Amino acid sequence: MPADLDISDQHLVDGVVGRQLRPLAKTITLIESQRPDHRARARRVLEALLPHTGGAMRVGISGVPGVGKSTFIEALGLLLIEKGLKVAVLAVDPSSSVTGGSILGDKTRMELLSQRTEAFIRPSPSAGSLGGVAGKTRETLLVCEAAGFDVVIVETVGVGQSETAVAGMTDIFCLLQLPNAGDDLQAIKKGIMELADLIVINKADIDPRQAAVAKSQIKTALGMLRHSSPNWVPPVLTLSALKKDGVAQFWDEIMRYRDTMRGSGEFDAKRRTQAQAWMWELIDSGLRQRFREHPQVRAELAALQAAVAQGETTPAAAAHTLLNHLSEH
Repeated sequence: MPADLDISDQHLVDGVVGRQLRPLAKTITLIESQRPDHRARARRVLEALLPHTGGAMRVGISGVPGVGKSTFIEALGLLLIEKGLKVAVLAVDPSSSVTGGSILGDKTRMELLSQRTEAFIRPSPSAGSLGGVAGKTRETLLVCEAAGFDVVIVETVGVGQSETAVAGMTDIFCLLQLPNAGDDLQAIKKGIMELADLIVINKADIDPRQAAVAKSQIKTALGMLRHSSPNWVPPVLTLSALKKDGVAQFWDEIMRYRDTMRGSGEFDAKRRTQAQAWMWELIDSGLRQRFREHPQVRAELAALQAAVAQGETTPAAAAHTLLNHLSEH
């Protein structure tokens, strides 16, 4: 059961459930804060919002820079609004190494969508978190669900481990490719195809022939891989987000995926597995933080790191010394 909330936090909960934009934004800011008191408040607010979550379709979008993710997401968002749905976009930007802030500016890249009252776009700096996915994106996703959004899209920077991270928090993971990036061997080496539930070759209008070749190559690559679900073979679509050609077919495939996975029971099972994995990620993160904050660890860490670097002690011996401090009273 959620802990008792003070008046200000109850106002946030009521505002989010009441689908008010300002409390929604303030709640997300609270979640993203690094202050210990804010983190404690965020946990209480999230606990109170939990009964209102789970109703959205969670869609992950990834792809290399230049593949047209923002154009695609805007076209998709506008299509969904035409269908009467409310759309939230959590766009995780690379962080500026100087200020730590977002540097891509998704609201300027999705200008038409950002003007719609049925849409909510939240750029969030990755701040060096694993895979470029902001550490609080999962919590933000839940808040958006509590606020009544029907579809929550998580866009990643598309580098490093970001694909794995977003696949672990969404119902369906969609990979955008360029027409000239269909090398099947390269796709397998990247290991991305095993994560993808749906693959889109964007900008197909630029070179339809090359897009068709890429589609064939990617299908061949998919045939050589084992996928997580025996009931779903990831489709490969060609489209042009700029011309809004094929975007409706993409959403039809999303709905087909949802219906297929729900019919087999895999949809809910996947969410349960993700929630458990999320818990263990938070445990691992919390233990690491407490370890670094331990007074004796802080006092000895720099010297032991230097000793390991100089070959004066082994990494195992240094780790054993530091970890032993956690069991001391």
